[in-house]
Amino acid sequence: MAKSRSLYDVHPGVAMVRKWVAELPAKTGRTLEQWADVYRKLEKKYPARRELTAFAKQEYGLGSITADQIWEYSFGKQTWEGDDATYLAHAVEYVDDAYRSKPHFRPLFEKLVDFARTLGDDVRICPCKTMVPLYRKRVFAEMRPATKTRFELALCLVDVPFDELLQLNPRAKGNDRQRHIIRMETEKDFTATVKKWLKTAYQQDK
Repeated sequence: MAKSRSLYDVHPGVAMVRKWVAELPAKTGRTLEQWADVYRKLEKKYPARRELTAFAKQEYGLGSITADQIWEYSFGKQTWEGDDATYLAHAVEYVDDAYRSKPHFRPLFEKLVDFARTLGDDVRICPCKTMVPLYRKRVFAEMRPATKTRFELALCLVDVPFDELLQLNPRAKGNDRQRHIIRMETEKDFTATVKKWLKTAYQQDK
């Protein structure tokens, strides 16, 4: 019997975490599990996260991100996933949680997902807790139910002027690529023009 396809795709960050875990022994002298044992023993003396990670950095020469990620793993507080199956299970939960209080946007979201799948076999839909990014080589769009009355589609577009539909993304800072945003309220707002711009963002991400 063929294995059914997941609704979503594995976030690129999962592979990065796997690489980090695999390289940890060579870089620090301990595996992740060995570091977890060290942290759990230190917890009695340093019960606060900040205290324990500060000690680990000073005593063992760990970097800030490494020290924090080991703490999260050691005490079951990680905000990252290290394997595909765990991420894909969480991805469904992330979407369900995002639309639990805004169920009227769920059909619009699903229409966007269905359309994104038609753009190419290389489209990856990788939910996070607060948004759902669309990847090709990089992120080319993001979707989120911003408020109870506004759904946002942020797009990475090059050399495209802003207009009444394609507005400046107020969250874009510095070198952020998602500078264009389309605001929608209902499924009817997912027009042929919106589809055109989403396809353009996909095509520009070569």
